[in-house]
Amino acid sequence: MRLARYLDEERENYGVLTSDKITCLPRLAKRLDMQLPELLRDFIASGIGGETAEKQFREATKEDIESVSRPINEVTLLSPIDFPPKIVCLGLNYRDHAAEQNAAIPDEPVIFIKPHTTIIGPNENIVKPSFVKKLDYEAELAIVMGRKAKNVSVSETKSYIFGYTILNDVSARDLQFKDKQWTRGKSIDTFAPTGPSITTENQLQDTSNLFIRTWVNNEPRQDSTTKNMVFNVYEIIHHLSRIMTLEPCDIIATGTPAGVGFAQKPQPKFLQPLDIVRIQIEKIGILENTVTEET
Repeated sequence: MRLARYLDEERENYGVLTSDKITCLPRLAKRLDMQLPELLRDFIASGIGGETAEKQFREATKEDIESVSRPINEVTLLSPIDFPPKIVCLGLNYRDHAAEQNAAIPDEPVIFIKPHTTIIGPNENIVKPSFVKKLDYEAELAIVMGRKAKNVSVSETKSYIFGYTILNDVSARDLQFKDKQWTRGKSIDTFAPTGPSITTENQLQDTSNLFIRTWVNNEPRQDSTTKNMVFNVYEIIHHLSRIMTLEPCDIIATGTPAGVGFAQKPQPKFLQPLDIVRIQIEKIGILENTVTEET
């Protein structure tokens, strides 16, 4: 099941996303004499889980579903999580990405944090400030946490995951490589496009070999698979939970594979205004955003 947050006549809703429509879950629940939280972040934090939503969806009649559904082209998809408590990101977590820059494979996760003000949704614009000259993309599988987690063993982590989405870890390479840490180059507003939806964990129980691809203006850039991860999603949660308390709606971006702009041969290919970045991850969907110049 893919859950999306969206605007319908200026009202925020969330529901089940299919190829051509979206079905509002809170409204469907009311038709079935049930009740669900009005906001997706509250639904995730409630611990109800994707299984309950799927059961509700299966038990509804075709008439029930049609009455609370809208064509996808009549609504505006939003970022699945608008105010995550934390956005925790991993660097150098793909063997092929480490190889393309002649970097050593880390023996522990390399982590940094992006502020929530970087979040934008599908089809929103990545804004390039005038002082950024080397703008880059990073396609990443992102974990959405469903429960509070602290000191969780690898074998226990699965039950703490709500689902998975796509995050583009947009980076100002000139700032990132100038500084001795990555916060400034990763934290500019609009530098975390996210979406288009969350595939629930019970629908995506195996993340070990998902294809992950990026195009810029229809030119293939990244074409890899999550089997190239150094630390898998369960190991990542284990390591992070030893450092910090993970909370419901936290987003964990799990690193990017080879093919980023600064590593293109024979010369780097950085993002420019009007470029369209399209990222696809198997069983999750397609996230597309256009680059604009800051005015």
